[in-house]
Amino acid sequence: MHYDELGNEVIEEHRHSLFRADRRELRSVGIDIGSTTSHLIFSTLVLRRQSAALSSRFEVAERRVDYASPIMITPFAGGTSIDTGRLSAFFERAYAESGTRADEVDTGAAITTGDAARKDNALAIVRLFSERAGHFVCASAGPVLEARMAAYGSGAIMRSLHGDDSPSVLNIDVGGGTSKLAVVRAGRIEAVAAVNVGARLLTLDEDGVIVTLEEAASVCARHRGLDLRCGDPADEESLRALATALAESLLEVAAGGGLSPLASELMITEPFAKRGPVDIVFFSGGVSEYFYRETSEGYGDIGARLADAIRERSARALPEAKIELSRERIRATVIGASQFTVQLSGNTIHIANPALLPLRSLRVVMTDLERVELHADAIAKAIEESFSRVGVEPGEESVALALHWPHGPEYAHLEALCEGIAGTLSAGVQAGQPVVVVLDADVSRLVGENLSRALGRYRDIICIDGVQLQDFDYIDISREHEHTRTVTVVIKSLVFSG
Repeated sequence: MHYDELGNEVIEEHRHSLFRADRRELRSVGIDIGSTTSHLIFSTLVLRRQSAALSSRFEVAERRVDYASPIMITPFAGGTSIDTGRLSAFFERAYAESGTRADEVDTGAAITTGDAARKDNALAIVRLFSERAGHFVCASAGPVLEARMAAYGSGAIMRSLHGDDSPSVLNIDVGGGTSKLAVVRAGRIEAVAAVNVGARLLTLDEDGVIVTLEEAASVCARHRGLDLRCGDPADEESLRALATALAESLLEVAAGGGLSPLASELMITEPFAKRGPVDIVFFSGGVSEYFYRETSEGYGDIGARLADAIRERSARALPEAKIELSRERIRATVIGASQFTVQLSGNTIHIANPALLPLRSLRVVMTDLERVELHADAIAKAIEESFSRVGVEPGEESVALALHWPHGPEYAHLEALCEGIAGTLSAGVQAGQPVVVVLDADVSRLVGENLSRALGRYRDIICIDGVQLQDFDYIDISREHEHTRTVTVVIKSLVFSG
């Protein structure tokens, strides 16, 4: 009820019980520990129930960045480990400056990327900060996953969905140790690649003496006949020649054609098999700040020189494409905000071992089986490709295998599905990991029972349905509710600006 302004009682909308039931605000924090820089973002997420669709699902209606920390050069100790003490002090200052306590954090993500993800204690670091900073998803991102995250964070995904001609977008994320490329069409990432090109492959002290020379920089020096050694002063001509060699190699990969011997040696992944035409190019990552002339601050590396070399050559290397300003640049892969959605799965679920529940923060591996031939080998291949796409080996960690299954409950088809799943997840079964399968169709009880037989009566199988998932999701699964025989599924989806 609403009253006039003549002294009668007015019920404010945000205090109304119905309004509160359909709206939630979450405090979210993102921690990005990169090969060059580390930083945090504190956000507020406003979620609203999809009432118009008669749904219990919540979606993000608003995302506000409340505090962005300063950019810190990622501290390393001895070249092989991340300096936990200095990093911890930096994060504690950021929490204090934002006015946020750890117990006020609802959700978030801590991630290491680039060279930082390859350091000895990278995974331990993200776990440490996730435990200390609140309820977090934590991950160590390989180049494939990082390429995909950068495409979301830069705004390339959204850009490919807008415009009269639905343009194809090539996102080039140039960081400290690596560069990640992604081709996006109609909101879908069609191809990714990664190459050892970055700003901090060579670093200098205040006197211009070379402090670090990474293997990729040494490879460039060998190919171009450059005399670069740690402890020696570096002349400007050699530094520019190194930046030029790196820029040319990166743009060879971006062009999608043949590669020179140098570019081939610098590749981390396979090059683009078939890139297709590109209409728009986005740059993201730390080097993009120099590329777009958003900063001139130096960090004792070749970032500005590399950006200049890329800028001078990009129009010639990519003549068919228009270079546009990306929505996010250095912060493109700060994935700290996680959205919470809640769904119920029940009636047809299969939980052979209830003692496994609850499960928290399972990475989702999404497989679309709509256009896959319905026999075991083709299904296994599709699932294996999905694992590869997110940079995870089957059996490496516990995951939730999410399946889009539009083929109905026909026994022969479900039998092929279960044989394909069993063939892919056998390594995880041998390691004693739970098998978690999430379907969008109401067939999980049938799948669970058939999958148990295919895996030799393995008991640690959880199969639920009626839940919509996608790449970059992490899920929590509650204990089974006694009276309704349902489980609550909390979906933590990475939120990207733009």
